[in-house]
Amino acid sequence: MSRTTPAKVPAKAKARPAAKPAVTEHVDTSYLEGLIGYNARRAALAVIEIFLQRMKVYKLRPVDFSVLSLITHNPGITSRQLCTTLGILPPNLVGMVNALEKRGLIERQPHPRDGRAVGLHLSASGIKLMRDAEKTAAELEAQAAARLSPSETKTLIRLLQKIYL
Repeated sequence: MSRTTPAKVPAKAKARPAAKPAVTEHVDTSYLEGLIGYNARRAALAVIEIFLQRMKVYKLRPVDFSVLSLITHNPGITSRQLCTTLGILPPNLVGMVNALEKRGLIERQPHPRDGRAVGLHLSASGIKLMRDAEKTAAELEAQAAARLSPSETKTLIRLLQKIYL
């Protein structure tokens, strides 16, 4: 029979003092500031904050405003067209359209060329609300772009659209 000898246990190392974590006085955001997504998100957050404050009086979220604006400028637009244009899933749009109809802002009417489709139209109160809301949107856009020249604003919009269109 062989006898096993116990394994040697290493001697305990002397405890070293814990390293103090580095303290950052200045946060380096240079990498993030070079990313399109980071800058687009930061700009969107700034604009959306202004939007939410100013559109509260109309009880409109950004997506509600977008849907109503498309209906304003495209009377008779279908739900399918709204989904495609805004990138909204049909089940999500159904709830929005129902809520806007319940508020008395839109009406459904038979589509003139497609008997299966329903066209969406603003009601009289929807027309009034959107007249005021689009005026407010123009004002808040001017506020959001206050540090840009008109030419820079057009360029920014054109460049952003090159990314998603």
